[in-house]
Amino acid sequence: MSAFKRIAAADAHQLLENNEVRIADIRDVMSFQAGHICQAVRVDNQNLGEFIAACDKQKPLIVCCYHGNSSQGAAQYFAEQGFSDVYSLDGGYEFWKVSYPDLCER
Repeated sequence: MSAFKRIAAADAHQLLENNEVRIADIRDVMSFQAGHICQAVRVDNQNLGEFIAACDKQKPLIVCCYHGNSSQGAAQYFAEQGFSDVYSLDGGYEFWKVSYPDLCER
């Protein structure tokens, strides 16, 4: 049984509008630099511990990848690290940038 939930882009957008969420983008550096969700933090093995230590584990965390597949494993990992409300973004950044281009940074 997974300890995370999947979230549709529209629901993620609502959380982001309310400024109640952190977004962990697990894509590679070049993809992140080419574009990412506003306020997203790129997380990899180099800064994972620092990211976990800096987060309020009681606030929602959305994990974003390319298409919403890799983020599921990462979301499960974050849930196992004590995050109480973890989501994997359905469709990933590729769906997000089409749905909400004004909420992307380049």
